[in-house]
Amino acid sequence: MEKRYIITISREFGSLGRPIAKRLAELLGIEFYDRDIVEKTAQNLGLPVSVIKDKEESVKNRFFNMSYPLGNEATEQQDQIFHEQTRIIREVADKSSCIIVGRCGDYVFENEKNCLRVHIYAPYEARYRNCVDILRMDQEAAKRTIKKVDKARKAYHLHYAGFAPGDPQHLDLLINSDIFGINGTAEALAQMVKIKFCLEE
Repeated sequence: MEKRYIITISREFGSLGRPIAKRLAELLGIEFYDRDIVEKTAQNLGLPVSVIKDKEESVKNRFFNMSYPLGNEATEQQDQIFHEQTRIIREVADKSSCIIVGRCGDYVFENEKNCLRVHIYAPYEARYRNCVDILRMDQEAAKRTIKKVDKARKAYHLHYAGFAPGDPQHLDLLINSDIFGINGTAEALAQMVKIKFCLEE
C-alpha cells in the first residue's frame, strides 16, 4: 500500500511559494491544492468565488485598522468559509498524498503524524525583485502588495490558527527560496520529503 503523507506550505508573498509547491508536486507525483480550494468551497456553500475572496479580504482588511488581533470581528459566514475549507483539505488529504498551500494547513494538520509543515520565505529585497521581475508588478505596486499581503496573511493565520505564519514552534522546516530559486528549492524539498517519509527513489 502506498504511503500517504501531507506537505503543508505557508509562504511569504513574493517568495515564490506557489510555483515551488507546484514544482514539488510534479517531482513527487502528487497533487497540490491552493486556489482550487476556494473554488470547491464556493461550490459547496453555494456562493460565487468572488464572495469567498471578498469575505477573506474583509477579515484581512479590518485588521489594518485595529490595534488588537482580530478576535470577535469575523462574521458567521467568514467562519463558515474557513471551516468548509478545513473540511475540504482534510478530505483530500485522507484520500492520497498531497501538498496544501496556505489555508492554515500547518494548524489543521498540526497533530498529523505523516505531515511535513514547511514555510517558504525570502529576504525582502529578493521578494521585491521577484514581484517586479517574475510577477511583472510595477515597483510601487510591488512594495504595497508585499506589505498588504504580509499583514493579511498574518491576520488570517493569527485569527484562525492562533499563531503567526512562519512560527518555528509550529513548523518542521523553514527554507529561504532566494538561495536555490524555484527549481532548486523544490528539488531540495523533494529530497527531504523522501528522507522524512522513507520514500523509494
